[in-house]
Amino acid sequence: MKIKSRTPGLEGFSLVLVLVFTGVLFLLLSGVLAWTTTHSNLTQRYNEYYDGIAAAEAATEKVVASIAADFQSSGVNGVDANLANYGATVPTPGEVSDWAGYEFDDPSGAQNATYVSKLTAWQYSDLNWKYAGFKGSNSVYRVISNARNTASRYNITSAVKQEIQIVSIPLFEFGVFYSLDMELCALWENFTVPGRVHCNGTIYSMPNQVTVTFSGDVTAAQKILATNSPSDPYNNRTLGTNIYQREHDWNVSSLNLPLGTNNNPINLHALIEIPPGTELTSSLMGLQRYYNKADLILLVSNTNVTARSGAYNGFATTIDWTNINSFVNTNVSFNDARESKTIKATQIDVAKFATNSNYNNLSSLLGRPVKTLYVADLRTQISSTKPGVRLVNGKALPAAGLTVATLNPLYVLGHYNAPNSSLGTNNTSQTVPASLVADAFTVLSGGWTDPNGGSQVNDTTVNAAVLAGIVPSDGSNFSGGVENFLRLLENWNSHTLTFNGSMAALFPSQTATSPWEAGSYYFPPVRMFSFDPNFLDNTMLPPGTPWVRTIVRSSWNITQANSTQ
Repeated sequence: MKIKSRTPGLEGFSLVLVLVFTGVLFLLLSGVLAWTTTHSNLTQRYNEYYDGIAAAEAATEKVVASIAADFQSSGVNGVDANLANYGATVPTPGEVSDWAGYEFDDPSGAQNATYVSKLTAWQYSDLNWKYAGFKGSNSVYRVISNARNTASRYNITSAVKQEIQIVSIPLFEFGVFYSLDMELCALWENFTVPGRVHCNGTIYSMPNQVTVTFSGDVTAAQKILATNSPSDPYNNRTLGTNIYQREHDWNVSSLNLPLGTNNNPINLHALIEIPPGTELTSSLMGLQRYYNKADLILLVSNTNVTARSGAYNGFATTIDWTNINSFVNTNVSFNDARESKTIKATQIDVAKFATNSNYNNLSSLLGRPVKTLYVADLRTQISSTKPGVRLVNGKALPAAGLTVATLNPLYVLGHYNAPNSSLGTNNTSQTVPASLVADAFTVLSGGWTDPNGGSQVNDTTVNAAVLAGIVPSDGSNFSGGVENFLRLLENWNSHTLTFNGSMAALFPSQTATSPWEAGSYYFPPVRMFSFDPNFLDNTMLPPGTPWVRTIVRSSWNITQANSTQ
């Protein structure tokens, strides 16, 4: 038997091979472990960085909220007076326990501090908004926070920069502004909503087999819906078409007046009311009341008419009846079929008021021209009557413009602020700044006659901003919608109502409270409604125009730590 000999050296070669493979495996394992460790560190650093971003953002948001609150209550002066206080504002563990583990610094390294600076002076200019063309008084502020997790071994500082614009926007820069829910349910013809639209509630646009076109930006604090309001009893309409030619956004910030109280529609009626004797004219509400803005105040009682100056001189000047009796008539009555009442009205003849002799005489007595006239008919009424104020012969207004405000329902008879060049057109180049402010607003055509109303309707043009109340839908009655914000009492048939201006529905009417009805006390006109572009120029705004306040977020950035840029 033969015995095979082993090949020398194989055992050693195998051992070497095993050792080599083992080394390679160890190297691979070490690499994997190193990669895993590095990746884990990077992930932790990444997470910590973005946790810091969230913390820094919270710090800037706390400052922005403080600026917004101070601006609403105290304006730009209140914001500027508190810049140092904002700098000492940072999140605290009492708000969120997680903040106990963070250090908040400003870019200079000061601890428990936020960087706040004012970038632009208060000025009237274009706004840093997505909605192009808006103007308002504004200032821009920069807010920066650095945040660091003090328990971390990475010592990462994250930084956030926000630039915000505090803005005051003239109310009449909007073609349509609603503090209440806004309804638009065109029934018989296509309707174009003039200008920009804002609603502090929900917009319900349910045109009935016709087209509603929104020509400007549309915003709502709640929602924009192509359906009926839940309070609208008419649920048998067939949805037509809504066309939005520009932006339409909901869940945006409310636009509020600085009242010192909640901007709910009930409170907003105070704008047209006579203030209580205990209210300071310098209070937030006092500054917004048309009574206090007036140059001339007319108060009609059961026995006389009191005329005096406004808050500008402490209501100190009394005007004798002989100086106003040529244009004030308290012996006027007519039928309002919507209210089913006889209106006992105080009538102002605008043409006589605006004559050089009357206007200049009043300007001399008051020490200033009458740009804002406040009228209140406070006479006792019986069950079949209601008070009202009516303007007649208003085709031409004083050159300086005119606002007429009243706590009563307001009626305009015939053309108003309508030079010949504007009649039946959207040409407002020759008009003057004008607004009409009341519990409710009704247009009477030039063919109207007392006491029974208008049997001969004429085409009528009204050029003014209108701030008035509505009767909201209540489950039994429909509000009438934006298209019926201007109330009517006549059979307009094929005649045209031309309106150039702005429509602001801020509150429910408290005197003219009868609901809208279709096809009973009126038949609609051909509506030619346009926004008056003059209101985009702050020198052409109606006297006493309210300004709403808000915060515009110009920019938000993750920025370099410890930098003010």
